[in-house]
Amino acid sequence: MHEIPVYDVFSINHVPSLGRTYYRLIHSPNLMEFEIKKINKNECREILQKYHYLSKINKGFRTGYNFGLTQNDKIVGVCIFHSPSAPETFNGCFGMDRDNQDDLFELGRLCIFPQIQKKNVLSWFIARSIKALRNETNVRAILSYADSEFHNGYIYQATNFEYYGLTNRKSDFWFENADGTFTKHQRGPVKGRKGEWRPRAQKHRYMLIYDKTLSCKWEKTNYPKAENKAPLNNKQEKGIK
Repeated sequence: MHEIPVYDVFSINHVPSLGRTYYRLIHSPNLMEFEIKKINKNECREILQKYHYLSKINKGFRTGYNFGLTQNDKIVGVCIFHSPSAPETFNGCFGMDRDNQDDLFELGRLCIFPQIQKKNVLSWFIARSIKALRNETNVRAILSYADSEFHNGYIYQATNFEYYGLTNRKSDFWFENADGTFTKHQRGPVKGRKGEWRPRAQKHRYMLIYDKTLSCKWEKTNYPKAENKAPLNNKQEKGIK
């Protein structure tokens, strides 16, 4: 497995009075204006609900280790790592039951302001967020998905995640609301509820494996190459006011 590209070194500065750790680039004229810091869920929510493409479908999101990209002390990006959303995923991948999945993570949300989507910023942000995560806790593997309905996960290719094909085909139940709109079912029984089953878009699976004792059952394959059907973020918005 390849290491994530490192564009430059960075310093670590913990500020006890603020309860936060800052990760700052030292020598890169293009990225000197950016810093990384840990942020809370509310700080994540404002950016994700405005810019992340999935917010139009589902405004809910999980958190865990949340890193914010800051520019002039303003949060302009979010990268969230959390425990496995579905323990059976890593059971199928590594043959590990839910009680033995400590230190396995998902990169659950990634988003930056559209106007700063310039060369190297997003890949630097991911690389530094992962480095910060590994500085805080043991990390055996990181899994991330790219929804094939929208994009192909080129940013994960750029940061040397390995590609493990598409998820299995599945369907989701959508409840019909009184006004004729539909809401995607999240959890609980659906028997007797009014609605319809819809095919779920398959997801591209990308993963970084750090624990060399882990053996993935999924087949590693070549990166997908096709035109993205939607941008990583909502570029129609001009910025958070």
